[in-house]
Amino acid sequence: MNKESNTYTFLFSVVMVLVVAVVLTLVSTGLHPLQNANVENEKRQNILSSVKINVTRDESKSAFDTYITRQLVVNSRGEEIAGDAFAIDLAREMKKAPADRSLPVFIARVDGATKYIFPARGAGLWGPLWGYISLNDDKNTIFGAVFDHKSETPGLGAEITREEFSSRFDGKKIFDGDRLVAIRVEKGGKATCLHEVDAISGGTITSKGVEAMLRDNLTCYESFLRQPAP
Repeated sequence: MNKESNTYTFLFSVVMVLVVAVVLTLVSTGLHPLQNANVENEKRQNILSSVKINVTRDESKSAFDTYITRQLVVNSRGEEIAGDAFAIDLAREMKKAPADRSLPVFIARVDGATKYIFPARGAGLWGPLWGYISLNDDKNTIFGAVFDHKSETPGLGAEITREEFSSRFDGKKIFDGDRLVAIRVEKGGKATCLHEVDAISGGTITSKGVEAMLRDNLTCYESFLRQPAP
């Protein structure tokens, strides 16, 4: 075949495209297990961070197995049901009717005390928010929290990822008497009680997104939260 012809050039281009496509597919397939492992380890890191256990990604699986003593799935009535708590996609569950949701709960043992960890998913100013919140064994007092986002504004709403914000939730109460109020996020340093924290300066909308996220998600767990700890 004439290498100077248009036909040769066309066929050569087609073959090269196919070769590159096959190589990229093989590389992607080969990396997929590693990518999944990284995602799972980051999830373990976040769960552990909510109970103030900070480890590297490589250490996360071992630490998770050490500190997380039980994983369970509950329904909207607080009843334990079958399922893999770690594998549940909460964002997908939140789109279902409340009675059809499968809700993960992680139970940790930290310094001899039981902590209950709940995932949360919501919306900020520009995109999704997510995080984990842990409660003491009274199922009322917040022990720790960790938050993250997809696309909030750097230096403003994105500050929800900083400990300076998440630590404001430590020691707060999600019940006001017999009423579940979760945590209100108040603008301008107006937080005055055990059910309120101060919003991020300049990131009020994202801060209120965190408030709504916690309220909506903890409400799903209300029946479980009202059960006495074993």
